[in-house]
Amino acid sequence: MSMERTITSVVPTHTVLEGGGFKVRRPAAMGRLMSPFLLLDEMGPVDYGPGEAVGAPMHPHRGFETVTYLLSGGMQHADSAGNSGDLDPGDVQWMTAGRGIIHSELPQDHMMENGGRMHGFQIWVNLPAKDKMMKPRYQDIPSSEIPETSDDEGTVWAKVIAGRALGVEAVIDTVIPITLIHLRLKPGATYMQACETDHNVMLYAFGGSLKVAGKSLEDGGLGLLSSGDSVTMTAGKKGAELLILGGPELGEPIARYGPFVMNTRQEIYQAVKDYNEGTFAA
Repeated sequence: MSMERTITSVVPTHTVLEGGGFKVRRPAAMGRLMSPFLLLDEMGPVDYGPGEAVGAPMHPHRGFETVTYLLSGGMQHADSAGNSGDLDPGDVQWMTAGRGIIHSELPQDHMMENGGRMHGFQIWVNLPAKDKMMKPRYQDIPSSEIPETSDDEGTVWAKVIAGRALGVEAVIDTVIPITLIHLRLKPGATYMQACETDHNVMLYAFGGSLKVAGKSLEDGGLGLLSSGDSVTMTAGKKGAELLILGGPELGEPIARYGPFVMNTRQEIYQAVKDYNEGTFAA
């Protein structure tokens, strides 16, 4: 027997400064609410003048993955494993820090010279204990390779970054099974997303509004869902734009210190020691 998911609670966002000083909208207390996701930052949208754009200079990570999805603007990436590249609108960078990586995320030259709008997301995905010290890896996926699809009526559009939607499979390889879908609904449109029954699922609205089983989710709200094998959403009068995120409950202790996410305090101390001694990303 199928069971529809409902919104059990709505977590509001607050604005904070990250990296070199860029503004992000972040759901409050998310890391304590929704395994396997540790963080969801909506970067901007913010309009920069010439010379104003900021990013995140070199900084370390260990024990989890960072997912950067750019909607507008331009970023450039470089890391201690020798990877580098540009992130343009629609592109995704899926970086598995594993045992350790040091990287930077900075505005592209054209953003520094001319200014412009920067908007996107960074999501932190936790790794199970058995994978926290895996070899780092980096997936740089251009927008042209990320599947996009629509329903027959053209009222629902989806970009399938991870998982499956409207019969389309993602191309990105994930360590644990993850759903990450960018969805746009026209006013009054209805969409049903199938869900793994044992996964945590949430919806983050960043444009318009929607309803799930009669409960509203407005712009800037993170809706945590009940258990079930599907969720049906209906867009409001101005349509809706949102992310669908889902993944397994890891059920493991979390020890967290800034850019390090491990299972014990001793593992955090070791991460700091490795970083200070210069052996962190060896």
